[in-house]
This record gives sequence, structure tokens and C-alpha cells, in this order.
Amino acid sequence: MIERIMEEPNFWDNATKAQGYVKELKNLKDIIDEYNSLKGEYEDIEVLLEMGYEENDASLVPEIQESLNKFIEDFEELRLNTLLSDEYDKCNAILTLHAGAGGTESCDWASMLSRMYQKWADKKGFSTEILDFLDGEEAGLKSVTIQISGLNAYGHLKSEHGVHRLVRISPFNAAGKRQTSFVSCDVMPDIEEDIDIDIDETELRIDTYRSSGAGGQHVNKTSSAIRITHLPTGIVVQCQNERSQFQNKDKAMQMLKAKLYMLKKQENQEKESGIRGEQKEIGFGNQIRSYVMQPYTMVKDHRTNAEVGNALSVLDGNLDPFINAYLKWKSINNSSNVKELN
Repeated sequence: MIERIMEEPNFWDNATKAQGYVKELKNLKDIIDEYNSLKGEYEDIEVLLEMGYEENDASLVPEIQESLNKFIEDFEELRLNTLLSDEYDKCNAILTLHAGAGGTESCDWASMLSRMYQKWADKKGFSTEILDFLDGEEAGLKSVTIQISGLNAYGHLKSEHGVHRLVRISPFNAAGKRQTSFVSCDVMPDIEEDIDIDIDETELRIDTYRSSGAGGQHVNKTSSAIRITHLPTGIVVQCQNERSQFQNKDKAMQMLKAKLYMLKKQENQEKESGIRGEQKEIGFGNQIRSYVMQPYTMVKDHRTNAEVGNALSVLDGNLDPFINAYLKWKSINNSSNVKELN
């Protein structure tokens, strides 16, 4: 159906709409390729098993076991992707980190988390782009906004929304004592199509400022970065990665519309289920996940109870155990909520 539409002579008259079809077709083909690859793995295992039985060859057992382990891993990943069925799960993700309680230590923690998410994206074959950042006074980052682009990026990373807690012996503490620091992580879908959200221009405060990072004379001499504050909700969005102020403003407005849309959607869901959401401080008691470096190493998710003993591996981008556990946990909770409503 999409391929027929793409063959029409006026297909590229509306470039934005056309690019949407191209992206959707690629996503569908990727899913088919994943299925065919999994099917091929299964057939290869069948062939190895037949050979082993026919020739009574025990030397094939390790190869069969290795192939079976890989098949189970790939099958589980494909199965989990079927849980990504929410409206914007397939979108790119925009992830923002804010350092909280802990001063310089928290700024360093924000920098570590930024690296972790970019490492995870690299492992997935996703691309990353820094949209905005603010350096810490001594080290690390006070805040950073990263766009992570790839199929189902938002569907996976929505599990990361919340407060992340680090416990370690701080390199910034001369006494060598353990210190706890916090960073909040906000994740939203990068909704490319025009969202039907009415925004009153009088309710916006738009500030310009000079970009923080490297970028040559243009960045250093012009105030091209944009910060938009939506006064009724207090939502703030920033963008400094584009070369022109107009491009930064367009991207920031797109981000603001997406945030307001997701906020409205969340409020409607809470109203339907009788749940009232609450804003949590970036501090003790509000974390979704703890990363402990001393006196032992462990990362634990407090929603799903998923644990990984190798904290350094997680900080190097090994997030899938937590993301997968969250998707399963969310699926079970959603099923339970549906039963209660019925």
C-alpha cells in the first residue's frame, strides 16, 4: 500500500508527508527483516540438530547451545518490541537530564548518565544529537538534552523517566566519604507531525542566549540559542544546536507542543483511572533506580526489582535488562488495570 502511494507522480509534492511514508516503510521493512533473520536462525538450529542425531556427533552440542542462546535472546527482543504499541513508542526520543541534590557531585553524575545513554544508543545503532546543555560550575553538567533517533527509541527510553540515584566515594570529597547524588531524567517522544495543541503566544516567555559549546565564531558572537517558558505550566524547553535562531525556535516550539500534548494525555489518563499524579523532588526517596558503587557494586530498579551486579557495565550502556523488565512490568500492570475496570 505504501509502496503504491510512493509510486504516484505527485508523491513528493508534500515533502514532510512523503518523508513520513518513507520512514514508515523503512520501519515495516526492518520488522520483516528481523522476523526473517529469526526464522533463519531457527532453521539453522534445526539443521544442526538433525546433523547431530544422524551422525551421533556430540561435538556439535556447544555450537547448537550457542546458536540456541542467541535465538532465545533475539526472540525475546523481538517479543518485547511487540509490547511497544503505544501511540508514540516508535518515535525518536528527546531525553533531558537535570542535576539535583548533591552540587558538583550531581553535575558529574549527570555527565555520567549522559554518557551512559549515548553508549546505549550506539549499541542499538541509534544516532544521538545534543540539543542543549549547561556545564556545571566545577565539573560535569547542570543539564543536557539529547535527541536519540531510531525505531522505537521513545518506546524503550520512556522507562528511564524519573530520578536516578548514585552512591559512591566522591572524587570531589577530600575526606573520601561516601556521597549520594541525584539526577532527574525526563523523556518525551520527538513528535514530528503537527500536533493539535493551541498555544497562546501571550503565555510564552521566549529568551535568547549564546550557545554554550564549540561552534566557531558564529556561535560565540550571536545569541542563537532559544529558551521558551510556558507560563501556565512552568514547562521550559531549550535548544541551541541549530545554526540559526529561527531553527532553534522551531525545534523548541516542537518540543513544547510535544510536552504539552503528553501532559494533557497524562492528565486525561489520570482522570479516567482516578489517579492523581504528583511532582517529585530530585532527592531522597523519589528515585526509580539506584546505582551503588561502594561498598559493593549494584544497580537496582525500584519499580521492577531488576538488578545488575556489574554497575560499570550498566554505566557503559548495558540498560536492556532494566528496559526489558520495565516493559514486562508495565504490560502486566496494564493488563491488571484493564481487568479492574471491567
